[in-house]
Amino acid sequence: MKLETIARELALTDLTPALGGDDAEVTAGYASDLLSDVLANAPEGGVLVTLQVHLNVVAVASHAELAAVVFTSGRTPDAEVIAKAEAEGLQLYATDADTFEVVGRLYALGVKSGRGS
Repeated sequence: MKLETIARELALTDLTPALGGDDAEVTAGYASDLLSDVLANAPEGGVLVTLQVHLNVVAVASHAELAAVVFTSGRTPDAEVIAKAEAEGLQLYATDADTFEVVGRLYALGVKSGRGS
């Protein structure tokens, strides 16, 4: 599923519009606030759903080769985090919805965990 479809269907705010990477294909999703868990288990090409908004999220998401990060519960990263994501080519989105709702909506759209579900 294309990131642009996900962003539209979930009414996400694009925090990195300069990247123009909304046409990236998302292979799966992962939700966690524990970055070591993300690093060990998030599927390459996937989208991470988290409420963590610090710089390490970008580092971990980039290392895990994720397509995007969705920040939940009305949280948004500061300008330094957004700039680092842009430099890494990582799409960032934000929403007021909580993590549980976002994951449920992604699942309903057909984005699965990538872990055999």
